[in-house]
Amino acid sequence: MIKSMSKKLKSKNIMEETRKELTPSQIVGELNKFIIGQHEAKRAVAIALRNRWRRQLIQDNLREEILPNNIILIGPTGVGKTEIARRLAKLANAPFLKVEASKFTEVGYVGRDVESMIRDLTDISVNMVKLEKTNEVKAKADELAEEKILDILIPPVKKSVGITHPQEGQNDTNNEEYQNKKTREWMRAKLKNGEMDDKMIEFDSTAQSSFGMQVLGPFGMDDMGINIQEIMGNMMPKKKKKRKTSIAEARNLITQEEAQKLIDMEQVQKEAIQRVENTGIVFIDEIDKVASSGSKTQGPDVSREGVQRDLLPIVEGSNVNTKYGVVRTDHVLFIASGAFHVAKPSDLIPELQGRFPIRVELRSLTEDDFVQILTTPENALLKQYCALLATEGVKLEFTKDAIREVAKIATEVNEQVENIGARRLHTILTTLLDEILFDVPDKMPPDKVIIDAKMVTDKLDSIVKNRDLSKFIL
Repeated sequence: MIKSMSKKLKSKNIMEETRKELTPSQIVGELNKFIIGQHEAKRAVAIALRNRWRRQLIQDNLREEILPNNIILIGPTGVGKTEIARRLAKLANAPFLKVEASKFTEVGYVGRDVESMIRDLTDISVNMVKLEKTNEVKAKADELAEEKILDILIPPVKKSVGITHPQEGQNDTNNEEYQNKKTREWMRAKLKNGEMDDKMIEFDSTAQSSFGMQVLGPFGMDDMGINIQEIMGNMMPKKKKKRKTSIAEARNLITQEEAQKLIDMEQVQKEAIQRVENTGIVFIDEIDKVASSGSKTQGPDVSREGVQRDLLPIVEGSNVNTKYGVVRTDHVLFIASGAFHVAKPSDLIPELQGRFPIRVELRSLTEDDFVQILTTPENALLKQYCALLATEGVKLEFTKDAIREVAKIATEVNEQVENIGARRLHTILTTLLDEILFDVPDKMPPDKVIIDAKMVTDKLDSIVKNRDLSKFIL
């Protein structure tokens, strides 16, 4: 009966926590603040992210059977694939890692093996949990740090030994202890008010020991799941060293040391591994670079297929040894992306294709999209340039015609030279504002600089018309 009640209570707590998380529509809404268009990709990512939380609500054995539907994003460069991943990392309160598929090589070649992505993800998870636990004990660590600083500034009264007249000695001791206590309270108030922050103080700090060890071969100690620093740290005692800093800095350093002592690292590592296994997300960028472009298996194609074969067990679920313990990848969500200019998704080995059942194609950006990209997002390019020049006292303003002209030129150059998506806007705006950015502050323009369509045309028209020149400049 009691066991059943506790199970229901746990389920209720999980449900309450889950309701606090973002819904799919809210996730899309957050992504819309920074990314224009690509609603299919946003929807797919939002559903996948929410399904992680939904799975946590299931209490019976069915939860183990529910595997994540991995996603592959297909689209040209500069349309928002990587940006979706970056923003998703900030939205998801879960371990998140973005890796480039091209940096991995088949086992036996020089390069990183694919299991290192799970080790890196576990490192991120440990740091996340450690930061949360540190915040939980921060108040206690602050108190302990304050006491240590007080002990250095006003040492407590030591108990005297061997007093010949106990009564007289006790009165003196009590009086001294009382005075010491009053002085410490007075000093504590000054510390809390920040009046002593600039004063210098000397204290003992734990020396950060660093061990260097070169491992010959394609793998490092981390790739073998060995924490060499922890091994050496346990063998050798921690050294203390004298430091002289301001009280404000000393308080931060001592608080960090005290917080480390209050945290149970075994519990942190255990919780971190659970988070990776249940909510971890790996974004594999440039997946098309490891796809074989044809039926021939000569040269680098051998290594590419080898990477895919090595990726397969990680994606479908396996056990990976890390320095914190064994991590199961059965429920880790994998999101892959690639431009697939040369290769096609069908060029991936069939087994790997089957592990990415959801495919979303991102469309190329249009002139209207460029107009929105320049103005709508919270981190819009025009807002960035205006903020940069505002630091020099120059107000920059773009007319609607100018914004439309910049978007039109970006579309034309992408069609004629090479389609690099929204990244073209960086090149065009840098060329357009080159003189202003160089002249300020030596040759100060008027307080307000207005960029109109005529100025955009005069500055960029000749470059756009000369295709050979635009290849190098735009």
